[in-house]
Amino acid sequence: MPGKWKLTITQDFSASHQLRNYGGKCENMHGHNFGVEVVVEGDKLDKKVHYLVDFKEIKQCTKDILERLDHKHLNDVECFTEINPSSENIAMFIYKEMKDALPKQVRLSEVSVSEKDSSKATYWEE
Repeated sequence: MPGKWKLTITQDFSASHQLRNYGGKCENMHGHNFGVEVVVEGDKLDKKVHYLVDFKEIKQCTKDILERLDHKHLNDVECFTEINPSSENIAMFIYKEMKDALPKQVRLSEVSVSEKDSSKATYWEE
């Protein structure tokens, strides 16, 4: 069976949010330095450079999406006016925005979002 490769990049953004219907402190506006981890995979290396894809292409694609969230109050961003801007929903939003924007030789595997180092939410599709 032929092998595959996975590439992982990490980036971050800063934003505030409120979790509607939470019933606790997180229902109040508060901020995070969110960490974002993007994993892509593929099975064919570039014939000239012998890499799956240049890391900078994945980073730029991620950056373009995160710029829409960075230094914003996420509850006011169109995609979160009806659903909570939880780590789970942020990960899903980034995934859905990225999956068709990546270079064709890779497939988006998963996106994780963390509010702090000790916990993260990961979204993927099968």
